[in-house]
Amino acid sequence: MKKAVVIGASGQIGRPTVEALAGDGWEVTAASRGGGRDRAWGDGVRTVRLDRSDHAALASVVGDGCDLLVDMIAYDTAHARQLTSLAGRVGSAVVISTVSVYDDGKGRNFDTLHEPDGFPAYPVPVPESRPTVAPGEGSYSARKVALEHELLAADGKLPVTVLRPGAVHGPYSPLPRELYFVKRNLDGRRRRVLSYQGESRFHPSSARNIAELVRLAAARPGTRVLNACDGEAPTVAEIGAAVDAVMGAETETALLDGPPDGSVGRTPWSVPLPVVFDMSAAERELGYRPVVSYAESLPETVDWLTDTLCGRDWRECFPLLAQAYPDLFDYAAEDARLAA
Repeated sequence: MKKAVVIGASGQIGRPTVEALAGDGWEVTAASRGGGRDRAWGDGVRTVRLDRSDHAALASVVGDGCDLLVDMIAYDTAHARQLTSLAGRVGSAVVISTVSVYDDGKGRNFDTLHEPDGFPAYPVPVPESRPTVAPGEGSYSARKVALEHELLAADGKLPVTVLRPGAVHGPYSPLPRELYFVKRNLDGRRRRVLSYQGESRFHPSSARNIAELVRLAAARPGTRVLNACDGEAPTVAEIGAAVDAVMGAETETALLDGPPDGSVGRTPWSVPLPVVFDMSAAERELGYRPVVSYAESLPETVDWLTDTLCGRDWRECFPLLAQAYPDLFDYAAEDARLAA
């Protein structure tokens, strides 16, 4: 059996990735800080505790060698050098990056979102050949670009597939965008407000579809950069309707022609221009076909969110989401706008 090591195995993308690789016949070592095990994994999956920043510990997990090293949490040049230093003991690698690396060619990108006229005007869809922000240490996006550059420079020593997901969704998300609709339905809210006429599109990436891309890349080692998104990019209004269908909720939506009015109409997908990514390269190079559609993925996400919330404050459950969107459920402001 071929051997695979998955770093960050207990996270949102790591869990289905371990499951997909094990199901494809790989002998998987699932490494994470806590050394946890997902109930979907078979007994053949080995779990280990790993501090990602401890190079000696990582080298020890790899041991005499593995055919595949998958890194969910690599973040910067130092992490890239950790991986490339293991080139003689690793057959190939798959590393998760992000679509936030893209620049629109006019200096606008995810780092300029909140600046005047700072929202990027990307082509629809965005291919991997588009320019990126400059590599550096100044932002998440810049550090991911630096990571990519360092990894790609090792071509010839270590084949690396870099995957760039969009708005990742599925259970165990630290930033579950679907909560915007799920919590409103659980709270009995039957009216809501969406900005930009509900037509905002921010390309989602199911954790299960990303896992499928890892599985395919593992079977076809090479050095490449690929977008890692779902087969469709629904509008925010379509996402809301899909959540309602899963939860059996009947709702009405008020639409704003333009941007959010303060917190009203602001969702985790609310963007003034479409953010959609080209998946043709993954289809061509790996034979990628999504294993799940957005609508098909929702029931397990909704169930997980409902169980996680159960009697708890959403800020306690999802502190990262609360930090990014502190006024996500400002019902008083919403009611005032609806009344007006």
